[in-house]
Amino acid sequence: MNYQQQLAKYLKYPVLSVMLGANLVITGIASTALAQTTPVSSVGQGVTFTCNDTEATIKAKNGPKVTVGTTSIYIGYQQVSSVNKNPRIVRFDNGVKKWCRSDYETTGDDGTGYGLIWDGSGVLYGVFSSTGTQTGNDFRRFASGRWLTSYGSGGGAKIGVIARINPINGDVNYATFLPAKKSDGKTNSLTVKELSWNGTTLTVKADSTWSPLRANKTRMTCVAGTPSPIKYTAVFTGDLIKVNSASAIGCS
Repeated sequence: MNYQQQLAKYLKYPVLSVMLGANLVITGIASTALAQTTPVSSVGQGVTFTCNDTEATIKAKNGPKVTVGTTSIYIGYQQVSSVNKNPRIVRFDNGVKKWCRSDYETTGDDGTGYGLIWDGSGVLYGVFSSTGTQTGNDFRRFASGRWLTSYGSGGGAKIGVIARINPINGDVNYATFLPAKKSDGKTNSLTVKELSWNGTTLTVKADSTWSPLRANKTRMTCVAGTPSPIKYTAVFTGDLIKVNSASAIGCS
């Protein structure tokens, strides 16, 4: 069928032509919406940057970031003294800084941001590290009523902190600490390695030392000879109040 014949056919059925065009537009919108609500995640080695740095400077460091469309969110830390790091997180839209937060943890705790997951809309989680509790503002002020509200006893061991963050302005909505525990009850190390979000729950995969925690926050019992680090999985409710399930290779 040549061009003139095709044109005559569609002019003969103008309503059908409009309907077909509308369906194409709707399909395109639906596809875009689906793409933007598929979570993107990045967990890795934290990199240093400041809130005064450009996106090009931060991007060149190849640290953890999530990008949806023309928006990118980066996470890392700033070296504020020779023995102390504080977390940093920044959002750029089309290369223009929308916000940067340097106030999540400002104590002597040697903290770093090293992971993100974002659905491109209102669901954003950040992963941070903590090495102990010190006087001042830290993630405890966001953790009231959540699964674990503090670092615990001891200090020096690097653990995970999971925070739900408002992507519009960078505010932390709430957070929970995620440690392992030694037999004497002191906090032991845990490093988050992967994040996934299914619209309801947040699954966290981590490398844990002895021993990771059950959903009820008690220490797991691990078989002698279990390889270290222990591969640990915890499934959190979206509000970080509860762990629905927790499992670890070689432990129960």
